[in-house]
Amino acid sequence: MSFSSRVKEELSRRMPSARHCRIAEITALLGMCGTVGIYEDSLHIRISTENVTVARKFFLLLKETFGIRGEILIRRSHAPGKNRAYVVLVRDADSARRILEACKMIDREGVIGENYRTVRSYILRQDCCRRAFVRGAFLASGSISDPERFYHLELVCQNADRAAQLCEIIGTFGLEAKTVVRKKYYVVYIKEGNQIVDLLGLMGADSALMDLENIRIVKEMRNTVNRKVNCETANLNKTVSAAIRQVADIEYIRETKGLEFLPPQLEEMARARLQAPEASLLELGAMLETPVGKSGVNHRLRKISEIADGLRGGRN
Repeated sequence: MSFSSRVKEELSRRMPSARHCRIAEITALLGMCGTVGIYEDSLHIRISTENVTVARKFFLLLKETFGIRGEILIRRSHAPGKNRAYVVLVRDADSARRILEACKMIDREGVIGENYRTVRSYILRQDCCRRAFVRGAFLASGSISDPERFYHLELVCQNADRAAQLCEIIGTFGLEAKTVVRKKYYVVYIKEGNQIVDLLGLMGADSALMDLENIRIVKEMRNTVNRKVNCETANLNKTVSAAIRQVADIEYIRETKGLEFLPPQLEEMARARLQAPEASLLELGAMLETPVGKSGVNHRLRKISEIADGLRGGRN
């Protein structure tokens, strides 16, 4: 089972205790993957999904909230890689109207349609209801990547107004969701690991949140170790390259003028470097008759290199 499927499985088992929260979640499910129409001259509603846990959640929400038992139908899915589609259907016109009225999807004249401002004002006034709405939206059309690979959570919307509504609701929790157009859909997405963790928490996916946090900790530790190893390797390579150049300069001076050509302090430094080409600057400083620190050793070696360069250029 994918990480995204595990999240939906966990969310499908979370049933809000408050009726207003259940209505908010039903509203999101209907708005994201539901349809309202006429069946045999009678009003009906239905949701269609490739995920059986989502269909089960909608069925239970209707039963717990309105005492309505929808029909569960199994259809052959037309989506690539999917064998089945699950449909929850409410055929009874009175029951369908009760649901639509509670979700603010039908007005007094019987005109069907979702007014985002009305939904925001009446259904999503409380934090708990907005959490339930986001949970329902994720169940209907959300997905999350495998955090072992990368961090990415998205919700696919049919239109720009729905995407803007979700961004606004998510934004009330201090999270920044962005929108991108993909083919004919509007995709609301979050890529920041910390924000995905927070979103899972506000939806109620506590187990998935802990799994993601554990993965993030391991990845961060691995990245920290890799950075330290890379840094130490780079420093070691730099030290080795510098030592090779220093030895080459000293050998050039020895072959052309002799080490006695150097001032006493530099001669002592040159002989110490030839004696221990792999030694660090601190170790070289400790080998001298009068020990010096790193900066002193570095200064003397730099002077030796300048002298070698002068000899190569024909200067005394």
